[in-house]
Amino acid sequence: MTATLCLLAAGAVMVYSASSAKTVVAAHGGDGAAYLIKYVGFACVGFVLMHLISRHGLKYVAQFTVPLLCVCLVLQALVLVPGIGVEVNGSRRWLGAGPLQFQPAELLKFALVLHAVRMLAMKPKIVASPRLLVPLAAVALFGIGLVAAKDLGTALVMAFALCALLVAAGMPLRYLAAIAAAGGCVVLILALIEPYRLQRLTSFMDPWADAQDSGHQAVQGQIALGSGGFFGRGLGESVQKVYYLPEAHTDFILAIIGEELGVFGVTVLLFLYGLIAYAGLRIAQGAQGAYGKLLAAGLTSMIICQAMLNTFTVLGMVPLTGVPLPFISYGSTNLIMLLMSMGLLMNIAQGGVVHVRALPGSASDGTSVDSRRRDSRPRGARAGGRRRATG
Repeated sequence: MTATLCLLAAGAVMVYSASSAKTVVAAHGGDGAAYLIKYVGFACVGFVLMHLISRHGLKYVAQFTVPLLCVCLVLQALVLVPGIGVEVNGSRRWLGAGPLQFQPAELLKFALVLHAVRMLAMKPKIVASPRLLVPLAAVALFGIGLVAAKDLGTALVMAFALCALLVAAGMPLRYLAAIAAAGGCVVLILALIEPYRLQRLTSFMDPWADAQDSGHQAVQGQIALGSGGFFGRGLGESVQKVYYLPEAHTDFILAIIGEELGVFGVTVLLFLYGLIAYAGLRIAQGAQGAYGKLLAAGLTSMIICQAMLNTFTVLGMVPLTGVPLPFISYGSTNLIMLLMSMGLLMNIAQGGVVHVRALPGSASDGTSVDSRRRDSRPRGARAGGRRRATG
């Protein structure tokens, strides 16, 4: 909770710093706090949802996972339909109209993790057999494919998070290696289909060779990071954010942090993500039941994989992906879904439990889900401990 609040505070400061000057210049004296106000509004919505889910959310998760997944798949499919999906900056990733737009891929990412956790908890032996894993893999590939058609970065986060979840579930490494090889081939094919993706893939190797076109954003990000030094130019003193670096308040906000706060600021930010990773894995280790353990591991992996992919992108270690920095970058749907994920993590940490078990003799088809919730108060909140949940 402390790390999350610190990241939200840092996000509000840096979104304002990265967007205010450019907004004023572009609008000839417009409101420099426009993005800050929106960020705070979305953060408040997400914070309320996080609080509600941390108290009551886990007991509904297993019941509504399948309907949620179906709705998210339909919404993501609608994004691909011309005239329905909203195009912003050349990418069609949104639904809605005007200020009421949202990104279905962020909802689908959350729903796929929930679905994978449910399947792995009900049928733990499927990780040991590729044949039994086919139903889960088919749904995951379909969902990731829908997202990858317009948003390869979010699709990669989904794939990495699901692979981490399979590791937590005990999948043999030889199967994971095969999945990774197949995934690499798919990414290469998708890059070859879309010319702009191929440009990103090739320009990443040497962005300075085409610094005015395909390598422009990567080059400006590296200049911003390099000019910050150890302690930075000072908060609000970035030059790159005004005239040179595109999407400074979203995908490349880490470069502005590096320019204004230096290596020290970036290190503190990464330390906060490290705290979330440590706390999430400890929650997974101490959770009651396979479902709680896997859900904590899956949600933690989803957050950390996104943070790592954005960091590697800004540092020039991987091609541009368009993935926002968790809790820091401006992005309504992403921020709200991340806070909802933190609410589930806190619910598990406070003793929430969902028992998901297969009926005798139903390892391959019939399943039964039995959900009970423990007292939501922390350990030791009642004398004599909590009443044990029965499965």
